[in-house]
Amino acid sequence: MGAPIICFGQQPCGFFPKRFLYAKILGARRLQKEIGGEIVFFFHDSDHDPRETSTLLRERKTGREDALNFEFANKVQKQFSPLYTKRVLPEWQTKTARQLPNYVEPELVEHFKAVAAANVAEFCRDLYARMGLLDGIRVERSSHPEFRKRAVPIDDYFVDVRWEGEIVRARYRDGKLLLHKGADRYHELPPQQIDATQISPARDTRLRWMQSVIHCTHYVAGAGERQYLNEADAPGVTFVSREEISDPNHAYIGE
Repeated sequence: MGAPIICFGQQPCGFFPKRFLYAKILGARRLQKEIGGEIVFFFHDSDHDPRETSTLLRERKTGREDALNFEFANKVQKQFSPLYTKRVLPEWQTKTARQLPNYVEPELVEHFKAVAAANVAEFCRDLYARMGLLDGIRVERSSHPEFRKRAVPIDDYFVDVRWEGEIVRARYRDGKLLLHKGADRYHELPPQQIDATQISPARDTRLRWMQSVIHCTHYVAGAGERQYLNEADAPGVTFVSREEISDPNHAYIGE
């Protein structure tokens, strides 16, 4: 038996991470103290939903809740590009840095201003790291070509392809590449040659795909994950619920 590998997974979830991600990190660190081993963060930066990075903060003087988010270069990029290709606009970072003193301590404002990342996923990861949240944790990105090449083939997946001058995340279904436009409406893209480096999993195949590379022994799951994860896709893995935390969808800002 090798050393334990304690894993948790999450999309980039705000430039300051949501408190439920902090609760997963706490759970992983608590488990590591009990059993030893390594912690791995499966950073699912292949997701494309811009709502994932909405960052809910409270105004310090009034307590008013405001949701801040990245601004995007164009409509195609906002709706369909994976988070690791959504570009960070320098003017957005400058404008947001001016707003942040209304919400967070000066140290966090400086961390935010110091991030120099080309895309949304890297911005989130780098800010989490500057906050000390990733100290001693190995980060594995679902967008990385080598990770994708090592993963097992799956039958339900998305494909990163070029369209309208951008990389978009299309659902592969019945031999078609589809962009979901809401409700039951889809836009079909022209056929393209694809390989493993363009593929990322859908919700129901994510665990098996991830586990084929990470080979974790323990998985720290959020409340929502426990409702849909098919634990049979990861035989031998011990599933552990994240720590309890108040206001799980608010941003974690050190409180």
